[in-house]
Amino acid sequence: MTRYDTAPADPTAPAATTTDWWRDAVIYQVYPRSFADGNGDGMGDLPGIRSRLPYLRDLGVDAVWLSPFYASPQADAGYDVADYRAIDPMFGTLHDADAVIREAHALGLRIIVDVVPNHCSDQHEWFQRALREGPGSPLRQRFHFRPGRGADGELPPNDWESIFGGPAWTRLPEPDGQWYLHLFAPEQPDFNWDHPAVQDEFRSILRFWLDLGVDGFRVDVAHGLVKAPGLPDMGRAGQLKLLGNQVLPFFDQDGVHTVYRSWRTVLDEYSGDRIAVAEAWTPSPDRTARYLRPDELHQAFNFHYLNTGWDATALRAAIDSSLDAMRPVGAPTTWVLSNHDVVRHRTRFGGGLDRARAATLLMLALPGSAYLYQGEELGLVEVTDLPDEVRQDPSFFRASGQDGLRDGCRVPIPWTGDGPSYGFGTGGSWLPQPAGWAALSVAAQTGDPDSTLELYRSALALRRSHPGLGAGDAVEWLAAPAGVLAFRRPGGLVCTVNTTDAPVRLPAPGRPLLTSLPADRQPAATDGVFELPGDTSIWWEA
Repeated sequence: MTRYDTAPADPTAPAATTTDWWRDAVIYQVYPRSFADGNGDGMGDLPGIRSRLPYLRDLGVDAVWLSPFYASPQADAGYDVADYRAIDPMFGTLHDADAVIREAHALGLRIIVDVVPNHCSDQHEWFQRALREGPGSPLRQRFHFRPGRGADGELPPNDWESIFGGPAWTRLPEPDGQWYLHLFAPEQPDFNWDHPAVQDEFRSILRFWLDLGVDGFRVDVAHGLVKAPGLPDMGRAGQLKLLGNQVLPFFDQDGVHTVYRSWRTVLDEYSGDRIAVAEAWTPSPDRTARYLRPDELHQAFNFHYLNTGWDATALRAAIDSSLDAMRPVGAPTTWVLSNHDVVRHRTRFGGGLDRARAATLLMLALPGSAYLYQGEELGLVEVTDLPDEVRQDPSFFRASGQDGLRDGCRVPIPWTGDGPSYGFGTGGSWLPQPAGWAALSVAAQTGDPDSTLELYRSALALRRSHPGLGAGDAVEWLAAPAGVLAFRRPGGLVCTVNTTDAPVRLPAPGRPLLTSLPADRQPAATDGVFELPGDTSIWWEA
């Protein structure tokens, strides 16, 4: 990586405090189990996160998104919440959460926390009372309890399938015999969002965390809250293949928008531009944009872009459709390459580290907001050889659901080159780390101008300082050979990306600012023409 003669803003400076900060924010996802272990028990925690906040400030991000740390039996890594106002002891205490929020703010970082409104844990007080009180209990109306079909109620109430495999219904033992709905694991019963008590409870939960000082929420399964009236059959098996391809009776129902208009009024009660970000799997960018109308949520994850392969034609189409969809509702487009549920993009794209670095510079050059997943700035690969006996992804243990291999992107990240867990903590790590990760550690890459970590630091510094990067809603496509993307941003920045594995010759569009390649592999320009190597991105001052 080479960074040319430019004078970006100090990447350690606090994030901007102006309104609409989220329109061009770079938001870093922390998966608490795997970021930093403060007490040496092998599991990441809030004190560990707090100790590493200066690293995130120095990286140059604007906000930190924390995956769930709530009280939970951990049937699905904390996405089965037993108490939305309490911290699970494995992560610390409410005092620790308060300390993380306060210290982040002191460092100029904002904090976004997960909220999980589609379902809770089967150990949640409401669900436990519903079980104890039996059929007819008012508490059962806050979930989806139904009698079964068949002569003796032995068949599920409908044919819906769990995202984690198997039926989306579990039957309670006789003499109860009722079934309850869970679109994910049986330990995660779905709330009934038609019930006013559910709506009131979550507005109260939002206020609890906003009062504590969080800057926003990432809304888990934001598309799943409202179910079609009558819970109609799908009429076919293999429903997982339909996710994100069509509106389903249990996903992306129009009624969810009433919920989010209510939430927006809560967010707007608070100063400081608090936001909500939808995890919404929808059939199209236009459907996603419906969650971001001016009186609803602020951002949504761009799964259409995340699911696009390393192909220039497909990437250009995804970029255009994303920008076109967001423009009418006035929302920023978001860009993301990796998260805790998908294969890390260095592995997913194939092509090795060069391709991953090129993909990063492309993403960070696009107008809007960008999301980074912990460890991608180190160039980490997906861990594909974890032994079966250490895996914890619940869908790994169920048939016909997700691939069950999400543990591979959740392995704790390396901070140093030695110790029982490469600096993650003093007591090992809850998932085994590959032997070669010492060379990818933060300590090994810091100060090396050709490292992936320093590429991210340079790119984020430039993104803050250059008028052609960050917020916006358009790109100007430039003529380019097949397999190459070239576009101009208002403010004088051009990005060129070669998605092929062969070099191409192009007219130099200006002065190079940043390239994804290390210093010893820089393209040279002759008579205004340069050779752009395969799997390479370059930012230009035009």
